[in-house]
Amino acid sequence: MDLGSISALMKGLDLGSEPKDLFNDVIKVFEEFVALFQDKGQADVASIAQAELQSFESTVVNIAVTGETGAGKSSFINALRGLTAEDDGAAPTGVTETTKQPTVYPHPNHPKVRLWDLPGIGGPDFHSRTYLHKVDFKSYDFFMIVASERFTCSHTTLAREIGRMDKRFYFVRSKVDDDLRNEERDRPRTFRREMVLQQLRADCRENLQRAGMSHPEIFLLSSCDFTQYDAPALLRALRDDLPSLQRLAFLLSLPNLSADIIDKKKASLQKLVLLISLVSALINAVPLPVLPVACDIAFLLCSMISFYKYFGLDDGSLAALARQCGKPIAELKAVITSPRASDITRDIVIKLLLKEKAVPALIANIPIAGPLLAAGMSFTTTYFMMLHFVNEMAEDAERVRQTALGEGRKKLQ
Repeated sequence: MDLGSISALMKGLDLGSEPKDLFNDVIKVFEEFVALFQDKGQADVASIAQAELQSFESTVVNIAVTGETGAGKSSFINALRGLTAEDDGAAPTGVTETTKQPTVYPHPNHPKVRLWDLPGIGGPDFHSRTYLHKVDFKSYDFFMIVASERFTCSHTTLAREIGRMDKRFYFVRSKVDDDLRNEERDRPRTFRREMVLQQLRADCRENLQRAGMSHPEIFLLSSCDFTQYDAPALLRALRDDLPSLQRLAFLLSLPNLSADIIDKKKASLQKLVLLISLVSALINAVPLPVLPVACDIAFLLCSMISFYKYFGLDDGSLAALARQCGKPIAELKAVITSPRASDITRDIVIKLLLKEKAVPALIANIPIAGPLLAAGMSFTTTYFMMLHFVNEMAEDAERVRQTALGEGRKKLQ
């Protein structure tokens, strides 16, 4: 028996099911909890869960962004971080190259996800091997190669060198919104948006193939409207190509561009809930006078505050989104039904646990006594409370996304 057995039960778990069905779900989760201790002691299980959480919390993702001067590297970095050029901490944008050394821009809510603005490539003195040595290529998990016009031999030479060193890279064709506007202005009668995008993609592919790139991955995007074009596909590719812990860290740092991203965050956090609940019930657990359970309230509180940031529901994220979509922050907050991030306190956590007071009552009659029963009740109560919380966060995040990207919105900057 391992932690994955409990996690597997989540896939079919319906917190809104009929009482009888919910009862059966609670019993199954509790039975899996008890089974964990058949081969391992309570301390061992707690230690495993805590170690897995610490591995996630210490995971670092380093993303290198390179390209020619003026290609939109800084705007791309800001878009990935959910910032505009005028926000505090944003990468400076402009047509002149100001980056002489690799410059790191941590994600504002997830500082271990780091985007690196590398010095511009190209020019008569550019040499790919010298460049990669200069920027310390081994430090990065993958490379984004950005061009705002045609990809040149500088891009492809660099890509081949990156591939030779067994690193992943992706070709990003930026500023496609400019191409679309120009084409519509010059050919208003024959302009077809999808046809122009197809031509851009085909042109990029032909240029790269002529330079010896057999199967280039090309993504068309605009940092000024990061919900459009190939941005969602690019983020899926990045997420899927990373190892598991880095994939999770990168996913949770992403802006909520689509319902799919929110659903993926929800599924990932539901798995973290298992570990959080085990640690809360088995390490530093303090009895609660209002419930026949014990848990680490401070640890739960810290975890829940992190969930707000993962879903972009903290005040800082909402303020940045309001600036991007040109709507009052009050309009975004109005659709949030769960407790506000700034209001979450120890008392709120206890109040949410009280909503699950039926769970200990269901378990109390199971013929198991002693510390295992007490720990099981604490774990199961915490587990269901946190699952409810994650589900509510996901629903709020989707409502905020729909409100921000509603009709008549300004384009995201």
